[in-house]
Amino acid sequence: MPEFLSFINEILWGSVMIYLLLGAGVWFTWRTGYIQFRYLRQFGKSLKSSLTPQSGGLTSFQALCTSLAARVGSGNLAGVAIALTAGGPGAVFWMWVSAIIGMASSFAECSLAQLYKERDAEGQFRGGPAWYMSRGLGMRWMGVMFSVFLLLAYGLIFNTVQANSVANAMHYAFHLPELMTGLVLVVCILVTVMRGLRGVAKLMQWLVPVMALLWVAASVFISLWHFTEIPKVFETIIRSAFGWQEAAAGAVGYTISQAITSGFQRGMFSNEAGMGSTPNAAAAAASWPPHPAAQGIVQMIGVLVDTLVICTATAMVVLLAGKTSPQGSLDGIQLVQNAVASFAGSWGAGFVAGIVLLFSFSSIVANYIYAENNLIYLKLNSPLNVWLLRGVTLMMVMLGTLLSLPVVWQLADIIMALMAITNLTAIMLLSPVVKIIASDYLRQRKMGVKPVFDPARYPDIEQQLAPGSWDDVPRQ
Repeated sequence: MPEFLSFINEILWGSVMIYLLLGAGVWFTWRTGYIQFRYLRQFGKSLKSSLTPQSGGLTSFQALCTSLAARVGSGNLAGVAIALTAGGPGAVFWMWVSAIIGMASSFAECSLAQLYKERDAEGQFRGGPAWYMSRGLGMRWMGVMFSVFLLLAYGLIFNTVQANSVANAMHYAFHLPELMTGLVLVVCILVTVMRGLRGVAKLMQWLVPVMALLWVAASVFISLWHFTEIPKVFETIIRSAFGWQEAAAGAVGYTISQAITSGFQRGMFSNEAGMGSTPNAAAAAASWPPHPAAQGIVQMIGVLVDTLVICTATAMVVLLAGKTSPQGSLDGIQLVQNAVASFAGSWGAGFVAGIVLLFSFSSIVANYIYAENNLIYLKLNSPLNVWLLRGVTLMMVMLGTLLSLPVVWQLADIIMALMAITNLTAIMLLSPVVKIIASDYLRQRKMGVKPVFDPARYPDIEQQLAPGSWDDVPRQ
């Protein structure tokens, strides 16, 4: 089975996904007028505006933290370590590239999710790729297919990845039985998801910044402690990325292909740009200013924070410790624990275990929210089905503590590729709409006025929108 999964991964990630991700990112960078570069200095203002509460949805900051909760999981720790062991230090560079280019894809998918959102029975905004596939493309069958992929990914596969990392980290640091870790996770997750979308969003707006700052602060402290070695680390990353230097692992060297593939795989698993997951959170926001592009810009911050800040923090710790090659039976998360322990002593492994517990817990909860959102799209959100989804999610969390890591990661890579192919196809077909959204936003910014989206200016788009989704927005 692992050999078969590895074969499928080689086909999907050896060529198809790399070219598709690069192509989509470059295309939307051009179509949006290089928006991730033009508005880099405006991210602070966008983040400040995201705190403004609006009726009918989450604040943009709550939506950002919910999407970050899903992004910032074990992929930011174990995933980075796996990328380094599989592709060498050069994989870090290609993770950065995937993030910078992916920011444009994230803007496109999140802006579309905002545009085609609709209200549920309780007045809460709902939306995501399945919605813009149905409304924007008129292809409900594609929306159904995407929703099934997402339910498999976020209700099943990805949660086993997160639970696996937590169980291994806790066992390695504290010798806790995997079953005990699984039971504690299950109880905490069940209590949290029962609070619903709004309850989860309120929790994440506090939990996500705290846990991210803890890990980044630890990395900064270690980096400053070994300040003189930082230039050498960055030189190794760049040289390895372009094959100018073999990152030695005994007699084994890393090729450019290995670095690119590992970097893009783990980078995408971490920041999820273009995969179609983040739009489920983006659509739930009542964006301020009231324009679809505003939420797209806020969500680009999530890609920046996730990969260029948090993943880089992990990479610096591992590279400074010299833990870039597999060490016996150690898996990804244990390599990170070993790296921190080499600097801080035995308590370092426990600190990493605590961080990965917070990261994975928040990620599993957000994953469930995404899955339930698509259950609503499929009109299968009866109380019985919701509880069935919760039961299956919790069961997969338990099983994840017992599954072997290679199989889990391989399954995650395959389902991630299928989701991404479906979503990227949709947003590429909707790229004319993305260009309209970006141009309309940039036009109003140049005029010095607060951007407001007026559907009446675009009759072809207006007739695709859900009734009442933009009625509260003041007309220009």
